Amino acid sequence: MSKRKTDRLLHLVVCLLATRRYLSAAQIRQAVPGYPESDEAFKRMFERDKEELRELGIPLEVGAEDGDELGYRIPRQEYELPDLHLSPDEAAVLGLAARVWQRASLAEAASGALLKLRAAGVETDDAAPLGIEPRVDTDEPSFPALWQAVRDRNPVAFTYHGVGSTGAARRRLEPWGVVSRYGRWYVVGYDRDRAGRRVFRLSRITGDVVADGPAGSVTVPEGVDVRAIAFDWGEAPAEPRSATVRLGKGAAQGLRSWARNLRDDGPDWDLAELSFRETERFAQYLARFADHVVVLDPPDLREAVIQQLKRALT
Repeated sequence: MSKRKTDRLLHLVVCLLATRRYLSAAQIRQAVPGYPESDEAFKRMFERDKEELRELGIPLEVGAEDGDELGYRIPRQEYELPDLHLSPDEAAVLGLAARVWQRASLAEAASGALLKLRAAGVETDDAAPLGIEPRVDTDEPSFPALWQAVRDRNPVAFTYHGVGSTGAARRRLEPWGVVSRYGRWYVVGYDRDRAGRRVFRLSRITGDVVADGPAGSVTVPEGVDVRAIAFDWGEAPAEPRSATVRLGKGAAQGLRSWARNLRDDGPDWDLAELSFRETERFAQYLARFADHVVVLDPPDLREAVIQQLKRALT
């Protein structure tokens, strides 16, 4: 699916979810960018888009109110998922999936569509979340390019500094998947230069990831389990360590939920112990709580958090 078509369909879903009444084809045409000016061309494209939404499992409702023109909407109660009861492992997987979508934000597209609806006099429901704002946000600069290469089946090339090597080397890869293992990100695929499957840690990729062949030219072998390959790879996870931190009273609830030995430490603070593996990664997480968390020990974690906060101020 082209980016233009994807953007148009997302605009369309935003409009049909946000409205509290049926939208006519004319109102949709006015609110959703990407439709052609020709009436016939619009009708053909709109029919294809409606069929596309139905094939994607999105409930498109057709109707009219008080003698109005026939219109369309997406009933939120049918679109949204029911209440889910997840095991800790299932919740972790969904949390990871949410992280995977955090950088390619479509907030601008969504807000633009809503603005056009309101300008046209259509009442929208701004309070409820739409649930379709995919974003990508990881700590690895190479992640977006590799994720897109996997999606588009596009060979890539990058510079990689392997374990024990004295310098970086150019690698050419047919990527099969990007996975997280023990808090680290890896790309799995076929190494063209070494004629075999390989696993590369994203934090060791330096510089840009660039296309190294046409899109659609990568074929993932049948039966390949990318996650299993990454987990069977020989790099062991860092040993767990303990950190002593002060938590502001009534704050940092996410940390409190898994803290150990939580105890009072004066009128404004509590003292707690937290377990972590990756110093830099954990420091980035702690820094999000700003002045509600103070790291007392270990010294390297405390310094890493201070550096994170300093970078946020620059």
